Amino acid sequence: MAKRPALLLSLAALAAAVGVWAAQRYFPATPAQPMPALPATQAITLFPTPREVPAFTLQQADGKPLAATQLQGHWTLVFLGFTHCPDVCPTTLAQLAGAQKQWATLPATTRPRLLFVSADPERDTPQLVAQYAHAFHPDTLAATAPLPQLQAFARSLSLVFMKVPGASGAADDYSIDHSAALVLLDPQVRMAGVAQPPLDVKGIAADLATLTKTVK
Repeated sequence: MAKRPALLLSLAALAAAVGVWAAQRYFPATPAQPMPALPATQAITLFPTPREVPAFTLQQADGKPLAATQLQGHWTLVFLGFTHCPDVCPTTLAQLAGAQKQWATLPATTRPRLLFVSADPERDTPQLVAQYAHAFHPDTLAATAPLPQLQAFARSLSLVFMKVPGASGAADDYSIDHSAALVLLDPQVRMAGVAQPPLDVKGIAADLATLTKTVK
């Protein structure tokens, strides 16, 4: 009986080798398209090849949907958080408001965007998320979504979040642990880079201004 698994493994290996040979022989790989030269960045790590992001639909205030098409043409920073966040979220949004003020001189049609997405759909309605985000800067895009869509969106950007029960055990006593990194989407709404904490906000502002002016 011991010979049978070994035989099956050998056949599987042979089939795999034949498959690779056939793919190379009859379906030659398409040459990779050269990526445009990217400017040097100070605070954002750019990926050599942007990563496609699956289609998504988030919810904004007044029932307005937010899909990838509405981000096209802009470099967009995505920040995941929640309105009851005690420190990281308000600090980050306040710091990024300074960057947004610097971008105000850029044309509105290409100006970098900040998208704040709440990972707490139980407490954060789209209206509440918008009020919270706009208190830091009125140009911030703000959205959330039902949990399944939210999880899929976060996962597609390599972001994570998790509900953490509070000490009292009450249903509304909880916090949200979430990624503190910023994800950069390019004008084609692909995942193009990331900024890790501690954030260099002046560097991020300069990086986005440079990218906006040089890479469309």
